[in-house]
Amino acid sequence: MAPQHKGITLAFDIGGTSIKAILLNLRGKPVSEKLQADTPHPATPVALLDVMERLRSEVPHFARVSVGFPGVVKHGVIKTAPNLDPQWVGFDLEGMLEGRWRKPVRVANDAAVQGLAAIHGKGVELVITLGTGLGSSLFTDGHLVPGLEVAHHPWLESKTYEDFLGKRGLEALGLERWNEYLKKAIAQLEALFNFDHLYIGGGNAMKIDFALPGNVTRVPNEDGLLGGAALWRRGVLPRVYRR
Repeated sequence: MAPQHKGITLAFDIGGTSIKAILLNLRGKPVSEKLQADTPHPATPVALLDVMERLRSEVPHFARVSVGFPGVVKHGVIKTAPNLDPQWVGFDLEGMLEGRWRKPVRVANDAAVQGLAAIHGKGVELVITLGTGLGSSLFTDGHLVPGLEVAHHPWLESKTYEDFLGKRGLEALGLERWNEYLKKAIAQLEALFNFDHLYIGGGNAMKIDFALPGNVTRVPNEDGLLGGAALWRRGVLPRVYRR
């Protein structure tokens, strides 16, 4: 008889504020309670891995691991981590976890994981996440386009999208002006990507106070975990994300 944990994914969603974990079945449905812990500060690899280890110890058996990480990831190696710690740059998170837990692991940008749970797989679909920073991912007919990083692209007044729409922007601007800039950003992103649909997630998506256009949808922050199982579907991740 096959073990009960066959096909079960332990999914992590790493953010600048919190780290979440959950067990998912092959269809991406939760089979455990969501676990959560504060992101350590400073969020060095050693400190963050200790939190992940603690969360892992609280779940029963699992077959594989998915991690959504807030930065650029290539072949399981962290290339940028603007809202964590500089020590992450060049860190082989995928290899470290595989060696530590003796399970297959896939690591991808957190907005890409969120997008996998949100998209419908038709046309050009853009995902942005509003949290500590600004995450982004782009899909064409369900396939992830690698390397997109909208957050740090210059936008207005020599500042980036993240300067206005990330946590620091929200605190500096206040809720009313932050929403005004978000409305402008949506229009600019549509002109840039000609998306068929835009999905907005992340913890600060609930702070949106204006009516969204018909081709823009706010999605639950939990999608950052629920997309973890989809990382294992054949053909979902470009080779740049896989070993």
